[in-house]
Amino acid sequence: MTDDSSQSTSSRSSPHASASPAGPVPEAKPKPSPKEEPHSESTTEREPESGLGSGPESTQTPILEATGLDHDYGAVSVLEDVSVSLQPETVTALVGPNGSGKTTLIRALAGLHEPTDGTVAYHGPDTARQIGYLPQQPSFRPGFTVIETLQFYASLVGAPNPEPTAQAHLDRVGLADAASRPVDALSGGMTRLLGIAQATIGDPPVVILDEPGSGLDPGMSMHVFDVAAELAADGMAVLLSSHDLELVERVADEVLLLDDGQIIQRGSTVDLQRRLNADSLWDVYRNATGGDTDTVTVQGEST
Repeated sequence: MTDDSSQSTSSRSSPHASASPAGPVPEAKPKPSPKEEPHSESTTEREPESGLGSGPESTQTPILEATGLDHDYGAVSVLEDVSVSLQPETVTALVGPNGSGKTTLIRALAGLHEPTDGTVAYHGPDTARQIGYLPQQPSFRPGFTVIETLQFYASLVGAPNPEPTAQAHLDRVGLADAASRPVDALSGGMTRLLGIAQATIGDPPVVILDEPGSGLDPGMSMHVFDVAAELAADGMAVLLSSHDLELVERVADEVLLLDDGQIIQRGSTVDLQRRLNADSLWDVYRNATGGDTDTVTVQGEST
């Protein structure tokens, strides 16, 4: 499902990243997120996944669809009967406690590993790159500059002008001033920005970002989330995971709340607030997960 551009080479002409695919992004307009006062006529009970909804169902065919995903690591069950649909022009946010299975789900959707059970189907156009993916810890082959690295990715997807394409992506993520810097001299936050730039090389119809704001200052985190909204406004289906619930609330069209390997709530922020009698997405999170902030969830039951 994803391309093989993450495979390393020893050649000086292959400055690839060890983590993920990418593509050029056209100029886009920020996507406003509707705000609405929550109502209070709901329950705080944890609802079964099959009973969750977010208003009228879309009649549009999802561009990426996962059905009944299970994933086991040996005797430990990490995902259980998870179904996800990603729509074009939509930002879907995946939130949940540490260890709840978010990265396992993301990697299954990105085609980086086979689930133990269930299916993942891509329904989008036949393009050079179907899915762009940013891992939690992106890394790039040392010895190349930032611009050389992105030019390499642009050439992999057949961009006719790799250098302008690479420069446009650096401009978009705010990394233009670091174009000539070696990738091994980047800070952690700058490395993540480069990863976001390469994840959209080739204009993939689906872009999956695993913790895109991690390691960034508040202003740059907001910028990254706004870029995600712009990608959706351009027609892409964007899935991102994050613990920054304020930024999720700012840009997400749909929120998936994963806990103990299952999606326990889904819907727009407004719908979730109504359903769980909450004033914010943080309250939704706390009410749905039980509000235990003193311990780390150890995910998985023996199969």
